[in-house]
Amino acid sequence: MQYEGREDELRGLADGLGLTLVGVYSGANFIYREILDDELSRIETAARLAARLGAEHLVVGGGAVRASGIREEDYKLLGEGLERVVALAGDLGLVPSFHPHLGTCVESPEQIARTFEYTGINFCPDTAHLAAGGGDPAELINIYGDRIKYVHLKDYANGEFLPLGRGELDFGRMVGELKKLSYDGWIAVELDAYDDPKEGARISREFLDEVTA
Repeated sequence: MQYEGREDELRGLADGLGLTLVGVYSGANFIYREILDDELSRIETAARLAARLGAEHLVVGGGAVRASGIREEDYKLLGEGLERVVALAGDLGLVPSFHPHLGTCVESPEQIARTFEYTGINFCPDTAHLAAGGGDPAELINIYGDRIKYVHLKDYANGEFLPLGRGELDFGRMVGELKKLSYDGWIAVELDAYDDPKEGARISREFLDEVTA
């Protein structure tokens, strides 16, 4: 969003580095009807910019946790909001996906299942968030394979997000499940924070090359 109105500048930076914009991420509460239009307007602004820059994917996360706790109706409200994201993305030619995320009402496998009862949006598995939420990422990839159009990989151990191969996750199993699905979409290696980002990227790239060889 920092480059809204300066798209040519961002295109020049990306071209100079040999990069392609694949997707954008945005989050929202989704469960508060009184602010949903404003939240969707913000998502739409980001999505329109992404579409102008040639992105393929719109990924959203969210589903707030109320101070009083999660209500059963929250999953229906979340599903309704996600269906509006599906329509919005379709209008812009983007592929919409939902990313279960820590700190929301969609962390555990059971919560993911409840959400998908109310929406047909695609599933973007983030392997570390799925594991941290108590799930088996490979099993969830298998269960929701027909919804997967985009994948986020990162490792996880002891409450920490890590470069691939430095945590406890079994990426061989995950890649195996994706191969069973004949998945041929983008896999984004993601790391929210690392002391040396370039080194983290190098570690992950070398590990992924080995796993997919």
